[in-house]
Amino acid sequence: MGDDSEWMKLPTDQKCEHKVWKARLSGYTEALQQFQRITDEKSPEWGKYQGLIKKFVTDSNAVAQLKGLEAALAYIENAHLASRTAGEVVSGVVCKVFNQPKARAKELGSDICLMYIEIEKAEAVQEELLKGLDNKNPKIALACVEVLRRAISEFGSKVVTLKPVVKVLPKLFESREKAVRDEAKLLAVEVYRWIRDALRPPLQNINSVLLKELEEEWAKLPTSAPRQSRFLRSQQDLRAKFEQQQQNAGDGGDEGDGEISYLFTIRSISVLNFYTIDLNEAKKWQERKEALEALETLTKNPKLESGEYGDVVKALNKVIGKDSNVMLVTIAAKCVAGLAAGLRKKFSTYAGHLVPTILEKFKEKKAQVVQALQEAIDAVFLSTTLQNVSEDTLAVMDNKNPSVRQQASLFLARSFRHCTPTTLPKSLLKPFCVALLKQVNDSAPEVRDAAFEALGTAMKVVGERAVNPFLADVDKLKIDKIKECSEKVELAGGKKPAGPAKEKAPPKAEPPAEAPAKPSGPPKKAPAAKVNHLQRWDSFIHVFSHVFLYTLHPEVCEERAGAVLPASCMQTLDSANWKERLAAMEEFHKAAEQMDSKEMPCQALVRMLAKKPGWKETNFQVMQLKMQVIATVAQRGTFSRTSALAVLEPVVEKVGDVKCGVKAKEALTGVAEACGLPWTAEQVVSLAFGQKNPKNQAEALNWLCNAIKEFGFAGVNVKAFINNVKTALAATNPAVRTSAISLLSVMFLYVGAPLRMFFEGEKAALLSQIDAEFEKVKCQTPPAPIRGGSKASGGEEADEQEEEAEAGDDVVDLLPRTDISDKITSEMLSKIGDKNWKIRKEGLDEVTAVLSEAKFIKPGVGELPTALKARLTDSNKILVQQTLSILQQMATAMGPAIKQYIKSLGFPIFTVLTDSKNTVRAAGLTTLNGWVEQTGMKLWLEGEELAEEMKKENPFLRQELLGWLVVKLPALRSVPSDLLLCLPHLYSCLEDRNADVRKKAQEALPVFMMHLGYDKMNKAAAKLKPASKDQVVGLLEKARASVPAKPSAPAKEAPSAAASSTKPASAPPGLFPLAFSLLFCWGSVSKSTLFTPALLDSSLPVPQAPAKKPSGKAEDDRTGPIFTLLPNGKEQRIKEEKSLKVLKWNFITPREEYVEQLKAQMTLCVAKWLMEDLFHTDFQKHIKAIGSMMEHLDAEVEATVGCLDLILKWFTLRFFDTNTSVLMKALEYLKLLFIALSNQDYHLTEHEASSFIPYLILKVGEPKDVVRKDVRSIISLLRRVYPASRVFPFLMDGTKSKNSKQRAECLEELGCLVGLCGMSVFQQTATKALREIAVHIGDRDTAVRNAALNAVVMAYNVCGEQVYKLIGQLTIQYKQYTGEFSGSEGKTVTSLFDFFQSVSVEKSSVPAVSSKPAVSTMDMLQSQLAQLRESREQQGSQNTRPRSPARAAGPPPDLNEFKARLEMIKANLR
Repeated sequence: MGDDSEWMKLPTDQKCEHKVWKARLSGYTEALQQFQRITDEKSPEWGKYQGLIKKFVTDSNAVAQLKGLEAALAYIENAHLASRTAGEVVSGVVCKVFNQPKARAKELGSDICLMYIEIEKAEAVQEELLKGLDNKNPKIALACVEVLRRAISEFGSKVVTLKPVVKVLPKLFESREKAVRDEAKLLAVEVYRWIRDALRPPLQNINSVLLKELEEEWAKLPTSAPRQSRFLRSQQDLRAKFEQQQQNAGDGGDEGDGEISYLFTIRSISVLNFYTIDLNEAKKWQERKEALEALETLTKNPKLESGEYGDVVKALNKVIGKDSNVMLVTIAAKCVAGLAAGLRKKFSTYAGHLVPTILEKFKEKKAQVVQALQEAIDAVFLSTTLQNVSEDTLAVMDNKNPSVRQQASLFLARSFRHCTPTTLPKSLLKPFCVALLKQVNDSAPEVRDAAFEALGTAMKVVGERAVNPFLADVDKLKIDKIKECSEKVELAGGKKPAGPAKEKAPPKAEPPAEAPAKPSGPPKKAPAAKVNHLQRWDSFIHVFSHVFLYTLHPEVCEERAGAVLPASCMQTLDSANWKERLAAMEEFHKAAEQMDSKEMPCQALVRMLAKKPGWKETNFQVMQLKMQVIATVAQRGTFSRTSALAVLEPVVEKVGDVKCGVKAKEALTGVAEACGLPWTAEQVVSLAFGQKNPKNQAEALNWLCNAIKEFGFAGVNVKAFINNVKTALAATNPAVRTSAISLLSVMFLYVGAPLRMFFEGEKAALLSQIDAEFEKVKCQTPPAPIRGGSKASGGEEADEQEEEAEAGDDVVDLLPRTDISDKITSEMLSKIGDKNWKIRKEGLDEVTAVLSEAKFIKPGVGELPTALKARLTDSNKILVQQTLSILQQMATAMGPAIKQYIKSLGFPIFTVLTDSKNTVRAAGLTTLNGWVEQTGMKLWLEGEELAEEMKKENPFLRQELLGWLVVKLPALRSVPSDLLLCLPHLYSCLEDRNADVRKKAQEALPVFMMHLGYDKMNKAAAKLKPASKDQVVGLLEKARASVPAKPSAPAKEAPSAAASSTKPASAPPGLFPLAFSLLFCWGSVSKSTLFTPALLDSSLPVPQAPAKKPSGKAEDDRTGPIFTLLPNGKEQRIKEEKSLKVLKWNFITPREEYVEQLKAQMTLCVAKWLMEDLFHTDFQKHIKAIGSMMEHLDAEVEATVGCLDLILKWFTLRFFDTNTSVLMKALEYLKLLFIALSNQDYHLTEHEASSFIPYLILKVGEPKDVVRKDVRSIISLLRRVYPASRVFPFLMDGTKSKNSKQRAECLEELGCLVGLCGMSVFQQTATKALREIAVHIGDRDTAVRNAALNAVVMAYNVCGEQVYKLIGQLTIQYKQYTGEFSGSEGKTVTSLFDFFQSVSVEKSSVPAVSSKPAVSTMDMLQSQLAQLRESREQQGSQNTRPRSPARAAGPPPDLNEFKARLEMIKANLR
């Protein structure tokens, strides 16, 4: 009894933990009563028991446990903290309750699980129940199945995810316990009630007898849709609505019930809940067909639940795009249509992935495929907008396949029917009309008719007035055809008019958006033809301008040069006196330096240098000045290649001169900078070796060595250089040979080892010299280019990094290659596959001999790869090593073209790494490295092959493969996303039995994390089992600290140099006759007409051959919209930042992860070409990008608002750039942006403001006045789109800066805000804010003190005497703001009074709340302060007697006296 008396005195929570079971029983009873009494679900009493609930359900005493279960159920039902205990409590119920013999305990355990589901913890409950199915105790498994069945029956498939349940059903049917099998059968019946036939495919492989029993049970089920009988806490409104409708239905019987059931279960069925077959895992087409048919059945539901359908869409996209079985393509297209129709607008996220694939697939000719694709793309379009699909549609309008072009136009026609003049603005209509007008001239009649239909539909939607400007040059017959189509169009799903049947267009059944009948008509020339003529004219100018159009007549040259040069210079250029010529050239050079670059007639000036004595000048000083003039004109003016051709030959002749050689090289550099190094270098080398002077040849090569280092190697004609270098190596002059070898060493920096292959036929002594030079620079990297701003370049700028990366490949492509396909005979292949190893060896020897003889081979090698692949698994290890040697030799001989054999022959090399012999594995790694040298590493990381190799549980393979990746991955700057597929197998390697494998896996973790990031790897680890997860997460944390840095980007070539062409663009057909016809016409043209400035102005830029373009992309890629409006995109980004799923935009200086995060976010809603410019390292690209954004601002205001947070964040990054040009352009755009936002009555969100305004305020302290002026303008515009009271705190933070200019500007803006808006800008912080402002009156900086005083005066003007109370007792010393600052000198009361008196003169005319007077008052304050300083300085200069220290250092002003002075001011004002 003594023990009982002890625990009876304890509080309830301590009784629940007592070691005596009676004490615990008493505690559970009291807790149950207490839980039933508490009415507030957020009562602090609940917190006392949060950690005890698991003990309630796992009590070791059966009697106490029963009461504990009752108490736990009451706690879960009423406590707001109950959801936090779900995982541990349900786990306890599964392990300690479901195995109890008492039925009451099991019933309470089931109720607890269902109650957790009701309070929104269905996932945690389901996870624990599924774990319980694997328990060895059959009672536990049986109870878990029963609870799952009850949960599905009561809550429905929308709450309980069915996909994992369906997966475990086959396993449950194989259980040894009959009770479990019977309960699993009931579970299958319940699941079938909710998803019907979608359950059949996953259960096709179970016992046929059991399947037949299930079929019988399923047949007994009612056909009406099931109802949710129990609702979540968040679904109580739905429950009330459901009950109300049941009451309204009255005695309607079954029919009414079915109707109500349909309303509530129309059920947003989630395909993701039960679609268990993975299309990517299905290797056979029959399996894929079954999976697709099951998915098609599910997608027929008129309403689908939203979710993450990315994997499903990706799989369907793959089938449509790559599957060769048209039957599967058709079913996949129907699935896409069903998903798009069921998800509606929620499907828009995936539209961008599917539209290009479907459009490309229209090349299929079978009618049923095309019809299914049409239905799919129409359904996808209804989920998105025309603007979102415009770029993809325009991209295929020039496709080589006429069916693709036709269907793209028909798709546009059907899409236009759903548009309005608002959703089809001019910015979208223009590129579509241009593309369609081009198709009006297509050679295929079906394409022309489709284009007419699309144009007619557009005219019907927006009206003739909007379309007519694009039809200005179209002939009348075609316009009539377009109008005819327009009259037949019925908008918004109207039926098609009858007409002649189409011959080639596939039939389409019911959809109303079917293309109308195609009228026939002969093809006519349209504006598209005009565009082609313009392009041909540009090409003509490019090809012939150097010879004909841009060669000025000598008289014209003299006339134009005389207009810009001094008369004395023109008169004495050809003087016989060298001193006069020298003076004239000095004037010439000076005039060229001071001349406006836009008005400089470059060709006329350089051709005037040839005026007698011209290039035969004997005085070296005059000749040096001529070279300087060439360099100046080339660098400052618009220097064309025609101008360069006029001076290159004499300059090259002087490049070897002792006195003029240096200036001649400077002139060549200037020409190269203007016209591009590739073209200039080719001309210089050609001219140098056309002369006989060996010194000129040697010095020209020396100049070229330095020029390549300065300009880079992109675009250089390697083949021409190699031929000239070979000529130089054969020269008799040793200086020429030495210069040639030096040039080779420089080229080796950019080209690499393939360069030597071209000189293997040279003499051994010469080869040794070349090898020695190559060895010197072998480990060096090419220097970053420092020059290259080609003014004459008119083509697109190429990708410099791509040029560099492909330089070596380009050189290898120049090598003569041998076709060995005829030497790979069937006899040789049969020998390689023979049973006798000696004969197999003979076959391999023959292959080696063929490769050695050919040296460099073409890609076609017949069936040799298949034969060699079989030898990689040969039982004879000697033959395996010989095969590896052949594969390495084959990669070297074939070069980069070997990449086509990676899948068939490259990945089989990994099988060699499973061998137990070190020598064999070492040979395999050597071969792999040889292949990677030719193909690059990224191709090996694409696809699933590498993951499949890592999946193999061979310790030798895993060890070698991981070690290989540890070496290769750090050298890459980016990797394909498929590397993620390797993570599960990498984690399994961390737990491998072999210690070496575990060690290599741990070494690989930082390398994988370098490319994939910690978050992705941690997310992948979360899917592991708990025991494995803890170990892997710990290793990830450890590896996180040792992640290597990504290699920096290689030095980039100058954009213009990379873009410059090495040869004229190839002229289109008919161009040369056009050119010569123009030449023949010149005979009848007068001289004045022929040499008009419009034709002969040498300052006109010469159009260049376009740079290397990506295949399949039109030149007008930049014509589409730049921003894409994503539904709820901005809201989702704000939500992710608030939940810390992404980095919060808050930093002192932007780190790389912020830039990468912004880049990833902008990729979804910004055009690809604009993204390249926005995140380019060249500031010129940033300026170009901002210019594009300014051009599209008016047309894309809505999309700009949708991406506004990302745009403002990108501009905050530009605030940290040091380039003033970019900053000024950015500020210019921001002013236009805020004006546009104001016109739209848009107001910034808190998220947008906090991400932008603090960084804008940083720039208000910029040293440059012009920058501060623009920033002030933007801050004033901010008040239109963001409340002044919210801008105020940001400005207050700006006053704390160490930058005095920033403090002064922020205080000025604060004063302005107070004057404009009154005291309301302070909100609740007026006292604190005024005190902080008043503190700055004692600042060291004069501008800060004046700005603080201005702000205080503004506050006094608004609120009068109240400012005294708000400021309170000032503890600062007011420094003398007239004269030098002194730490001990206080502001005298008289001076302060003078200041306020000077202010108060205008006070009566300043209203309390006004905008313009407030600004004028601040200006007046500044001017009066300046006058005050000047008057005191004058007084000080007149008084020669120095002031006494006692008089100079007065006491700090008293607040009462300060008030008294202000009272005097008020009295004067009255």
